[in-house]
Amino acid sequence: MDDNLKIKVTIGDRVYPLTIRNEGEEEGIRAAVKKINELLKNFEKNYEVRDKQDVLAMCALQIASKNEVKNVYDDLDTKNVKNKLINMEQLIDSYLQ
Repeated sequence: MDDNLKIKVTIGDRVYPLTIRNEGEEEGIRAAVKKINELLKNFEKNYEVRDKQDVLAMCALQIASKNEVKNVYDDLDTKNVKNKLINMEQLIDSYLQ
C-alpha cells in the first residue's frame, strides 16, 4: 500500500504538486516554502528585478551559499574537536605511562 501524501505548495505565485513520505516531511517542506517566499518578497522589495526567474536564482544562491558556508564551519569545528580529543588522549597516555 502506498502511504505517500500528495500536497501542493506555492512558490512565487506558482503551484507545485509534491509527493512526500509523511507529515514530518510536510512540515519541513512547508517551512522551506515559507522561507523561500519571504526571500522572494525581500528581493523584489529591495532590488530592481526584471523577472521572477532572476529573483528565484538569487534565492537559490542565498540558500545554497548559507548551507555551504555552514558546512565549511562544521568541518572546521569537527577538525578542531578531533584535534583536541587527540591531544587529550596523548596527555592522558603520557600520565598513565
